[in-house]
Amino acid sequence: MKFVSNVRLLLIAVWLGAACFFSFAVAPSAFSVLENRELAGAVVSRTLMIVNLSGLALGLILLASSFIKRQTIAAFWIWAERFLLILFTLALAVGEFVVAVWLRLLRTQAGRAIEELAAEDPLRMQFNNLHQYSVWIIAGTMIIALILFFLIGKSSSKNLVSENKNEFEI
Repeated sequence: MKFVSNVRLLLIAVWLGAACFFSFAVAPSAFSVLENRELAGAVVSRTLMIVNLSGLALGLILLASSFIKRQTIAAFWIWAERFLLILFTLALAVGEFVVAVWLRLLRTQAGRAIEELAAEDPLRMQFNNLHQYSVWIIAGTMIIALILFFLIGKSSSKNLVSENKNEFEI
C-alpha cells in the first residue's frame, strides 16, 4: 500500500511541477522572447493543452486508485481527496474542452491577431475574459493539486506510522 501511495504522491507532484513550470517559465518566456505574439500564443496554447490533458488523465488515474483499500485512513480524508480529485479533473476538462475551444474559435473569427483588434472590440473583450478564466482555472487546479499533494502525503505517512506501530506490538 505504501508503494501505491508513493506513486500517487509522485504523480501529483510531477503534474504540479509541470503546471508551475508552464505558468512561471514557459508562458512568460514565450511572450518575452518571441516577437510575434500570435506565435507565442500558439506555443502557450499548445503547451497548456499538454498540461491540461495530462492533468485530466492524472486526475482519472488518481481517482480510480483512491478506491484501493486503505484501512488506516479515516473515511473523511478519503472522501475529501476524492472530492478534490473530481473538482481537479472537471476544472481541467472545462479549461481544455470549453474555454480553450472558445479561445480558438474567437481567434478564428477575428481573422487576424487578437492584439490588432481595438480594445473595445467585442471579440477582443470576450477573448480577454476567456483568457482570464483560463488563468483562474490553471491557478485553481494548481492550488487543488497542492492540497492533494499534502492529503496524499498525509495518507502515505499515516500508513507508515500504522505499519511501524504494528511491528512493535506484542
